Amino acid sequence: MKVLEVSRYKSNYSDHILPFVKEQGDAILALGHEVEYFPVRGNYVKAVGALKAKIREFKPNIVHAHYGLSAITAELQGLVPVVTTFHNGETLNWHVNLLSSLFSLRAKHVIYVAQHVRDLSYFKAKNYSIIPCGVPMDQCVVMDKAEARKQLKWDANKKYILFGGAFDNLRKNYPLLKEAVDILNRTPYTIHHTPDIICIEMNGLSRAECVLRMNACDLFALPSHSEGSPQALKEAMACNCPCLATDIADVRYLFGDEPGHWILRNPRKTHERWDGDEKSLDEMVELLKEALAFNGRTKGRERIIELGYTNELVAKKIIEIYEGIIKK
Repeated sequence: MKVLEVSRYKSNYSDHILPFVKEQGDAILALGHEVEYFPVRGNYVKAVGALKAKIREFKPNIVHAHYGLSAITAELQGLVPVVTTFHNGETLNWHVNLLSSLFSLRAKHVIYVAQHVRDLSYFKAKNYSIIPCGVPMDQCVVMDKAEARKQLKWDANKKYILFGGAFDNLRKNYPLLKEAVDILNRTPYTIHHTPDIICIEMNGLSRAECVLRMNACDLFALPSHSEGSPQALKEAMACNCPCLATDIADVRYLFGDEPGHWILRNPRKTHERWDGDEKSLDEMVELLKEALAFNGRTKGRERIIELGYTNELVAKKIIEIYEGIIKK
């Protein structure tokens, strides 16, 4: 089978494709299928001609579009059946949601990375699956925490929190974490000592650099306002890193009942978006106290395997969808 993956052109990645899209394609490739990529550059409609040329050259059986706007380009080619994956970005503003979900109705099958992504879509595909992106377990290795810290030259007497994004990404909600950490850095929260707490942003780093920090830190924090099925969180879990996140998306399901995971209450009582109330900061401070006193590692890796969220298992599910479409 030949699969053509279509996704937005990203200049800051060597392959010009988002890592989790490339890794999913690589997992399909490893299972014996041919995979090539078409990064959409410029206008989505104007890119249709170039996509048609790529299709005539590669002759794929399936076109798999990632994100709803890329699906516009994929659907307009009209030569090969299309599978579309919605990753959550499609739902963040109304006009993108309208266009993305409207064009998704033309797809042979739509994959939503979490149920709330489908729930938020204005138009909902009838042929669909809920399949989160998988985790590259071979890259998310488990290391000795002390050794990882030694490599990074981190102070053994300080507490380190790895923030799951860039500090200036407002959707990831760093201000809440920073305010809570500032409070703890001014207030003794253990009987014996008050270690400095340092926040590290996960921005501009390679996968290997992120994994090293996931192994070295005391806590991975993702206090986001919204997520699809948070990839960085799953990768941190695969490194057995303690994790704290807001109660959004599929976070509660991902964590299960495994110790070493903390969830910040969602005042909205919904998985679609988190917005704090007057109690949220105090709650974050208390959760951080618990998390930073944990001092251990988790069984998050076992949980990811139990859920079937490895790249290989996710790729097998997607291939079954492709094969079903081709047979029809």
